[in-house]
Amino acid sequence: MKTHSSRLRQVDWSFSTANTQGGPHGIHPYPAKFIPQIPRQLLSLFSLPEKTVVLDPFCGSGTTLVEAMLAGLPSIGIDLSPLACLIAKVKTTPLMMATLNTARAVRCAAELRLKTHDYEIPDIPRINHWFRPEIQEALAALIAAINCVSDQHERDALRVAFSSIVVRVSNQESDTRYAAVEKAVTPREVFALFEARALNLIRATFAVDGGLLGTGPTPHIINQDILTVTAKQIPRTVGLVVTSPPYPNAYEYWLYHKYRMYWLGMDPVAVREREIGARPHFFKKNGHTPRHFLTQMATVFSLLSQVMHRHGVACFLIGRSIIGGKAIDNLALLQEAAQRHRFVLSDQIERTIRRTRKAFNLSHAAIEREHIAVFGREQ
Repeated sequence: MKTHSSRLRQVDWSFSTANTQGGPHGIHPYPAKFIPQIPRQLLSLFSLPEKTVVLDPFCGSGTTLVEAMLAGLPSIGIDLSPLACLIAKVKTTPLMMATLNTARAVRCAAELRLKTHDYEIPDIPRINHWFRPEIQEALAALIAAINCVSDQHERDALRVAFSSIVVRVSNQESDTRYAAVEKAVTPREVFALFEARALNLIRATFAVDGGLLGTGPTPHIINQDILTVTAKQIPRTVGLVVTSPPYPNAYEYWLYHKYRMYWLGMDPVAVREREIGARPHFFKKNGHTPRHFLTQMATVFSLLSQVMHRHGVACFLIGRSIIGGKAIDNLALLQEAAQRHRFVLSDQIERTIRRTRKAFNLSHAAIEREHIAVFGREQ
């Protein structure tokens, strides 16, 4: 472990000039996303014990899984959000360029559906506030056409392309600004934007430069609340954990993707109810406290104690939270949770957060540092 420690300090963990959106990583917006350089470095610094896998118990849109696949390593990802798991699956499933023909056919079918009124606008809360009537119709026609695609991999990819344009064509100001503004978007532009995003997605997962075709094993992805996952659901011994858990009262993943999930037939409210760290949990009667985060992370370490190799390493990217104007040391809470299950903090590195990162909870704009914490099993 000491050897790894010295190597950790040779890396510029801020990656201030690195491209964080290359290849599959840029196919869909995602809040507080792991920049790929972090798991990439950790995967190179810590070797997997024989016959073990990489695990990300908060895999989000699949950054760690993509990097493991590019490195030729088997991996498992777990996430509560069905949209996150869909994006992660698409990122790690290479497509043929022929899928572009399917995307163009879907656009034509959607345009025909729009002309013939062959679509059904879903029952979405406040839909008229966030989507103009003509945009509702275009999106309804488009998702109806996508859902008729017979090949599941192509259908999933086109659903992700669709999801990536929902906020862009809505009345929502931006991905991180939850305010309604008037946008001069036409149905024709909705279809053109979808086709362009589909092309970018296909190229990202197909291209040799930054793509996935012909690389490592396909990750195993579990769409489930990590707090309910059992050791029996992890099919192989875990040799390395690389993850970034959601911070208390920080990023609201369910809110960020709320209308995307509604349009895809998913339930964002169900995600909100079980989402670790979601702000609503902290601002209701008898709401959550930082100790809830400790208990939740202790549950995660309990699972890791059952599935990890005795020489395995768990790497967590963790920052502070601000609750009621008070900064919370989440690393200290994480360390206490680890100790409950005989994991020890063997090393930690502080890194600078890029100023371009934003969130719905603007109080966190003042947080500029986070830690990479490395835990090992007590021997």
